[in-house]
Amino acid sequence: QVQLVESGGDSVQPGGSLRLSCAASGRIFTINDMGWYRQAPGKQRELVARITSGGSTTYVDPVKGRFTISRDNAKNTVYLQMNNLKPEDTAVYYCKADVSISVSLRYFEVWGQGTLVTVSP
Repeated sequence: QVQLVESGGDSVQPGGSLRLSCAASGRIFTINDMGWYRQAPGKQRELVARITSGGSTTYVDPVKGRFTISRDNAKNTVYLQMNNLKPEDTAVYYCKADVSISVSLRYFEVWGQGTLVTVSP
């Protein structure tokens, strides 16, 4: 079984920073794309940032210039550096990875348990 373990969520004031981490473990042949999603109260889950196995990144407009996604392939870990946090960033943040468990390279979607980020005065 492949698992994603997230950490780093906390309560901060507007303008503060947090760094989220998500480490994959278990039966893994390779990991393709990884991403961060979030779900705010009363809203649907949305993509925040995505990073390919080669390091190419994609961000949604509300976080561009403030958030940075990165990965350490040797540690099977993806990070989300969040700077200049705003109240509208308050949400449960989820890590997702596309994982292959064999040489067939068929990828399966694996989700983390979520970590809460609260931004308020």
